[in-house]
Amino acid sequence: MMEDDGRGKVPDAPSSSAGPERPRCPKRPLGALVAALPTAVRVGLSAAALVSVALIFLAWSDTRVTPEPAPEPVTPIPGVASLIDGRLPVTVNDRVEFWIRQFLNRGRESFEGYLVREGLYGGMIRERLRARGMPEELLYLALIESGFSPTATSRLEASGVWQFMGETALAYGLTVDYWVDERRDPIRATDAALDYLGELYALFGSWYLAAAAYNAGPSRVALALERYDAGGRVNEEVYWEISEHLPRETREYVPKMLAATLLAQRAEHFGLTVEKSVPYLFEKVFVPGGTPLEKVSQALDVPPSLIREMNPHLIRGTTPPGGPYLLRVPLGDSHRLVASLDRPGPSE
Repeated sequence: MMEDDGRGKVPDAPSSSAGPERPRCPKRPLGALVAALPTAVRVGLSAAALVSVALIFLAWSDTRVTPEPAPEPVTPIPGVASLIDGRLPVTVNDRVEFWIRQFLNRGRESFEGYLVREGLYGGMIRERLRARGMPEELLYLALIESGFSPTATSRLEASGVWQFMGETALAYGLTVDYWVDERRDPIRATDAALDYLGELYALFGSWYLAAAAYNAGPSRVALALERYDAGGRVNEEVYWEISEHLPRETREYVPKMLAATLLAQRAEHFGLTVEKSVPYLFEKVFVPGGTPLEKVSQALDVPPSLIREMNPHLIRGTTPPGGPYLLRVPLGDSHRLVASLDRPGPSE
């Protein structure tokens, strides 16, 4: 669901539709060209006409048969397949290896940053995937969607770690209003994303197709299947067979997910330098409606950024007005916050 928003996405893979090289037609000297004409034609044509014919032929031979450059071949990466484990079947082909090389070269710095941020939310996402019996490798959909950034927003206004569009977020029970945008809440958005992915898997019977539908929408995947006529087969190979009927971004979506999965699981093997962030340890406490996050940070004597990072869905920097609101605060600080908020201020 994510468009390129400048957060380090690497370029799309080269198209696989380039045709084979055409043989270059040999250029013939002007004298040979004239000699090849029948005698009657040579006599009947003026010298100017002969020159014109020759020049047209030469121009055609220079432009008509210039071969198109063939796509650069991808050299197989030794031992790739043997490094993969997990519940999600992982295909390693030229398209996957292309993205492995992109992430290791031009996109290396950004990719290492994504793996650092995985430390914040990866454990929580894995735990929820295991609880549902879903492949843990689906964690890396969030990596290619947002780089694990809860504040990521695309040009199409998709937002959060899982890059939900507003309409889809509302359909899966997330709050999106003036005060709160739960697309940016990593926990609530993860639950909604796994609900959606589970429904897509039930619909298509393939995690690759479910991932493609997460990106492009189920109707586009269904249309591609109808055009291809898979004959009722349901397996991961069907994705590769229908991928040319999918939008360009979606054709590269699953290869990118598989490349990210392999690199993340074997970062040291590929020489990636990663020291993952420590996940936030928090507890929840009710605070009055309209409580500024700045006031909370002052009461707890912690940086304001810490409270904002624990509550990235509070987009106005305050809890919504009205009744009490359940706020995340550092582990062990809830009682201190309640005591501070209950204490009368200087003017009271």
